[in-house]
Amino acid sequence: MQIIELIIDEADNESGVEAVSVVENPAIELDFIALKEQKEMKLAEVDAEKRILMGAALVPDKLIYRNQDDQEFYIRFSKDTVRKASELFFKRGYQSNTTEEHEIKLDGNTVVESWIKEDEVNDKSVKYGLSAPIGTWFISMKIDNEETYRKAKEGKLKGFSIEGYFADRYAMKLEQPEKELLEQIIKILQDE
Repeated sequence: MQIIELIIDEADNESGVEAVSVVENPAIELDFIALKEQKEMKLAEVDAEKRILMGAALVPDKLIYRNQDDQEFYIRFSKDTVRKASELFFKRGYQSNTTEEHEIKLDGNTVVESWIKEDEVNDKSVKYGLSAPIGTWFISMKIDNEETYRKAKEGKLKGFSIEGYFADRYAMKLEQPEKELLEQIIKILQDE
């Protein structure tokens, strides 16, 4: 199946992440946790004072399945693209751009913290029991929107999903007959 690497086109000012959506089923397959004053991690016990959700926004090299216009493929982001996306997100002032399920624009939510995981032992994500590879972009989002907060407490919203524009870099998996044909073409060219 085709794998499409998404990258940031640095010549395009719109390329990158422009919003973070709070969703029930994040494509990166990692749920967020809710932070309380006591640092407990049960979403049902979210502290009304803090209202902060923490989780992965983007995971490097994770294959994310897509089916678009009857075309099945995977997308992935490199560590470099994840880092660039996180930096541009704040540089462009998008930290308050939030949606629900990529459809409903939300007011009253703000990404208040962001970091790239650099260590398997001492990273903040490890402290909170979030398992993800080195290079993952984590965020903490302050939830002041009452409806979003209620849905998160009820378990109807479980993670983050990015929204943005990216360029494509294709990495095709060659089928055996295609590989043999390619080898034959290379041999013919080398013999000339």
